[in-house]
Order: sequence, then C-alpha cells, then structure tokens
Amino acid sequence: MLTDSGPGRRMAAVAPVLFVLLWSTGFIGAKYGLPYAEPATFLALRFLLVAVLLLPIVLLTGSPWPGSFTSALHIIVVGLLVHGIYLGGIFAAIDKGVSAGDTALIVGLQPAVTAILIGPILGETVHGRQWMGFVLGTVGVVLVISPYLGGVHGNAGAIALCVVGMLAMSVGTLYQKRFCANMDLRSGSFLQFTAAGLLMLLLALVFETRVIEWSGDFLFAFAWLVLALSLGAVTILWFLIRHGAAARVASLFFLVPPVTALIAWPLFGEMLSWQALVGMGLVVGGVLLVGQGSGSSFSPDRGS
Repeated sequence: MLTDSGPGRRMAAVAPVLFVLLWSTGFIGAKYGLPYAEPATFLALRFLLVAVLLLPIVLLTGSPWPGSFTSALHIIVVGLLVHGIYLGGIFAAIDKGVSAGDTALIVGLQPAVTAILIGPILGETVHGRQWMGFVLGTVGVVLVISPYLGGVHGNAGAIALCVVGMLAMSVGTLYQKRFCANMDLRSGSFLQFTAAGLLMLLLALVFETRVIEWSGDFLFAFAWLVLALSLGAVTILWFLIRHGAAARVASLFFLVPPVTALIAWPLFGEMLSWQALVGMGLVVGGVLLVGQGSGSSFSPDRGS
C-alpha cells in the first residue's frame, strides 16, 4: 500500500493508469461473484476481511490514528459513502435485474455530476475547456455502453439504488478531498472499511439469507475484489485525490467503461462496435481536455 511518506514522481505518473486498470475490473468481479452470494452478504464479508488484513499493518507500522473524534467521523462518513452506499447500491441494483450496461451508463455519469459539485463543495473552478472535456467524456461513455444497454430493465427502485450509489461516490470523493485528504491511508482505510462492513452486515442480517456458494468463480472474484480493488485501487484513489485537482481525478472515471469493455472483449468474446471505438476516442479526448484545464499533472509533492 502507498503510505503518507510520498512515492516518487514515477509512481505519481503510473498511479492514474494503474487505478483505471484495477477499477475497471470491478464490474467483471461483480459479474463473477454475485451469482453465488447476495449483495450485502458479499460486501460485508469483503469489507470486514479487508479491515482484518489492514489491522496488523496499522499496528505493526505504528500508523497514527485520527487526532480527534471529528476527524475520525469524517473518515467514517467517507467509508459509508464510497464503500457502503456506492457499492451497496450498485451490487443491489445488478442483483435486482438492472443490466450491467445500464449500471455502467449510470455510473459513467459520475464525473459530470462530480464536476457540478466541485464548486459548492471544494470551491475549485471548472474552466471552459474542462467542461468541454466532461461533455466529450459523457458522450463517449454513452457510445461505449450503448451496445450493452438493456432498455433500463429493472424496477424504478432498482434504478434508484444505482443512481443513489453514483451520487454517493461523487459526494464521497469530494468529501474525502475536503475533510480527509491528510488522513493516514492505513488507519483511515481500516476505519472506512470497518464502518462499511458493519453497515453491510446489518443489512445482510435484516434482509438476506446470508447463504454463500463457495464456488471457484466466487472465490476468485472475492479474492480479486479484496486485494486488487479494496486494498489496491482504493488506496491509489485516495493518493490521487490528495495530490491532484478534483476535476482531473473525476475525469479518470470516464475511462472505466471503455477499459472494462476492452477487458471483457477477450474474457467474454464481446465484440467492439464502431460506436464503441469512436466513444473510446471521445473519452480519451475528454480526459485530456480536463487534464489540460487543471494546469498540472498529479504531483507527490502537492498538498491538498
């Protein structure tokens, strides 16, 4: 895991690419794992195992705990938003019949929503070129996902769960930048995953049967989501939020649907249509515009 000592410039350059690659595998992991466990049960087990793995790291490395109850509460709020409500909403929506394409399309709107909230929450300015980038990125995501749309299958409640999850992720990343940018990544992540895990455990106890089919596909998906996503990608995300402008970090999420489509191509034999290729080009152009508008790249030496 990355620590607060600050990795070198090479890691700062690699981090955005590595984050997008890891984060893009999340939908594929959910596709493999959800048939064998209910969503809250799956996530409770995932989050609490991450917390168990983090605790000895926190203790053995002497990781500092938050300096006040208020600081700890801010960290926990982010955990509930980004892990609990976001992933809980997405997993529950898929479980209730919302297609993967519809889910990806809704989640793909997150950067644009984040751009709208950046000013009120952080006071950062989104410039004209960046707005053009967000528009291009949104259009590109729609083109990439369009072949996989299922006509918005699922009831209104399931769609609402997906929308609420997307909004929670947008607010949660900005809340992290505003209130928790200087948190220790080890103890802070432990608190966040513990809080989210307890929330999911409560929901599983109340609403689910908590039956798990321990198949090979489930074990692979579970291990990947714990190690690569929860421990790897989330740590990189907090690093990027600490050292980069919020608009630039948000724009990276535009790349997730195209990269997910590229990964799914060899795994599931899903052909890439011409509009998907055009969409990928628009997404890349949009991200570049947002990056140029922010005026600088991610820097390990820049504070929040």
